[in-house]
Amino acid sequence: MDASEISEVLERPISRELLARDVTRLAYVAKDGTPRNVPIAFVWNGSEIVMCTTKNAPKLASLRENPSVALTIDTEVHPPRILLIRGRAELDYVDGIPDEYLRPTSSYEMTPEQQVEWEAEVRSLYHDGMVRIVVTPTWAKLIDFETTLPSAVEELVRQREERLRV
Repeated sequence: MDASEISEVLERPISRELLARDVTRLAYVAKDGTPRNVPIAFVWNGSEIVMCTTKNAPKLASLRENPSVALTIDTEVHPPRILLIRGRAELDYVDGIPDEYLRPTSSYEMTPEQQVEWEAEVRSLYHDGMVRIVVTPTWAKLIDFETTLPSAVEELVRQREERLRV
C-alpha cells in the first residue's frame, strides 16, 4: 500500500472516530515464536500510533527482534467498526513519563482529584522512565460492514452476484 492509499483510509470519518479511541490491540510475535495480542492504550498523533509501556515489559525484547506489528481498533456495537493497521514498531526510551501516557482519555473518566492521585502514582512507579512504542502505518483497512467488508466476505458477495446474473 502506498502512503496516499493509507492516508485515504485513515482520513475517512469512521477511521478518525476509531483513531480517537483509547485502546488498541497490539499483535506481535513473542520471543518463543508464538503470536501475542495485548490491549494497550494509544494516542494517534496524526501520522503515528504511540503506545507507552514500562522499560521492563516482555514485549520490548520481542519488538526489538521482530518489529512487525498489527493493530486492531474496534467498537463493541452492531455493526462493528474495525480499523486494521500494520506497521513496524520503533522503540523510543524516554526519561520521565511521556506526554502521551499522561494525556486524559475519553473512556477512563477521573475526577480532578483522581487525576492528581493517578499522576502522582504513575510518576513514583515509572520514575526511571518509560518506552514509547511508535508505529507508522504501512497498511490500513477499515471495515464498517456498510461501505467496506472483510476481503473474504467481499469475495462471497462477488460470487453471489455472478450466480444471480446467470
